[in-house]
Amino acid sequence: MLIIEKIQDGIVIDHIKAGQGVRIFNWLGLGKSSHTIAFVVNAASSEMGKKDIIKIYDAISINFDILGLIDPHITVNIIENQNVIKKIALQLPRRVENILTCKNPRCITSTEKYIPHVFHLSDAASGAYRCEYCDEPRTAEDFR
Repeated sequence: MLIIEKIQDGIVIDHIKAGQGVRIFNWLGLGKSSHTIAFVVNAASSEMGKKDIIKIYDAISINFDILGLIDPHITVNIIENQNVIKKIALQLPRRVENILTCKNPRCITSTEKYIPHVFHLSDAASGAYRCEYCDEPRTAEDFR
């Protein structure tokens, strides 16, 4: 049995769909971090069958929009003195900037490279987003 000790202070990203943890690890740039990090793949879960877990042994800044876009069912636990002081349930972000990209060749973002790619959530049930400039549809699946 694998035993990973409790962390004194830091962040635990839990309930990651099995196999998606490496994507989160890379998007957050944790491979370049100087912090101690435990990355568990395919851990047994009574709710999910299998899941990935990332434990960061220090408090760092995290982009919750990226996590919510990858998987809105992820839970983020903030740990202080070995206790969970805050549990953050993620959801699809209402607005994302420079995470999704517009594929419409007539969109202003295709010709003017300095303009940010901005999308707004148009349907939470399907994870549908629309470009702020040309209304081109994208989904959260396009990011995943």
